[in-house]
Amino acid sequence: MNKDRVSRELFDDVMVPNYAPGTIVPVRGKGSRIWDQEGREFIDLQGGIAVNCLGHSHPGLLSALQEQSQKIWHLSNVMTNEPALRLAKTLCDHTFAERVFFANSGAEANEAAFKLVRRYAWEHTGAEKHEIIAFKNAFHGRTLFTVSVGGQPKYLEGFEPAPGGIQHAEFNDLESVRKLISKEKTCAIVVEPIQGEGGVMPATKEFLQGLRQLCDENDALLVFDEVQSGAGRTGYVFAYEMYDVVPDILTSAKGLGGGFPVAAMLTTAKVAASLPVGTHGSTYGGNALACAVAQKVMDTITQPEILKGVRLRSDHLRKGMMDIGERYGVFSEVRGAGLLLGCVLTEKWQGRAKDFLNAGLDEGVMVLIAGANVVRLAPSLIIPEADIDEALKRFEAAVQKLTANQ
Repeated sequence: MNKDRVSRELFDDVMVPNYAPGTIVPVRGKGSRIWDQEGREFIDLQGGIAVNCLGHSHPGLLSALQEQSQKIWHLSNVMTNEPALRLAKTLCDHTFAERVFFANSGAEANEAAFKLVRRYAWEHTGAEKHEIIAFKNAFHGRTLFTVSVGGQPKYLEGFEPAPGGIQHAEFNDLESVRKLISKEKTCAIVVEPIQGEGGVMPATKEFLQGLRQLCDENDALLVFDEVQSGAGRTGYVFAYEMYDVVPDILTSAKGLGGGFPVAAMLTTAKVAASLPVGTHGSTYGGNALACAVAQKVMDTITQPEILKGVRLRSDHLRKGMMDIGERYGVFSEVRGAGLLLGCVLTEKWQGRAKDFLNAGLDEGVMVLIAGANVVRLAPSLIIPEADIDEALKRFEAAVQKLTANQ
């Protein structure tokens, strides 16, 4: 037995109990396959929750990390570094953005965005213009500010009082926004183009275009949270391109580092000017190691053939899951975009998404959930077609067993 091996039981002895990990402890990954302590193989359709966009142990990412590790790991923000500058330039070249702020996580990128919209309004209008309109069932992170902007009360329970000046409208309901927005008080609208944790719910094009118009009419900024939908996930570098709507601020994380912690807030030069020296910061934001890895991710996912491949794989996976859903009466629809897909449970199976996750593990395929009624898929953007076929085969076996026992 490996003397360095640790068991799942150790979690309960040493970790804060805010997570409830399963019994499987993965120890190795290659491409879209993972092996646990027992040597069992799994096909990974989780992607670390839309993080491992190039799979596991991608040779390009390994090379970038190793090369940078022999140069500079970390510097204080008293000075800049070459990987951060290159990555910022790349992000600007591939988006609407003119300025970039680096952080470590999606929550930090969103925290920076939410602070920026208030400070921008404070500078240009005054302190009264501070209200943020967000959406019910949204998710923007776990800091107190971001969880307050997110529209899921369960994440605030026990942590109140919450920061004020935040209102929540109905997602995909433009009229509900009109009832809340005010030129005198609203500084920003914050929205996920595709609600991830909220059930993989895509916004309609008309809705996002309507938000852009409402922001323009009321001198408010439009913030797109693309922490989950960005970095090639939808088959576009960022999802806003898919909607033909350009935000004022965009946040990115998860897939941006391919598994290495890194995040970015992107914006225009005009808006960025409201965060002058000393107004915000991040010790590890712009870390040279993180930026070197993220640079390789961006160089890879911006290739047209990669983005086209995402859309082709999406069609393959979506059709396969819908076929399974129809054969066994478990899914009413498969929604989402690119390789961020949500399989919505039929009425009979409502509330049992976790059962599908567990059944999949028993058959050697890893899926996610998004709430109690949606099985979520967010695999590598370059998952081989053969792995998709095998994943579908294993998942169908799981569904067959699950439904046979009812």
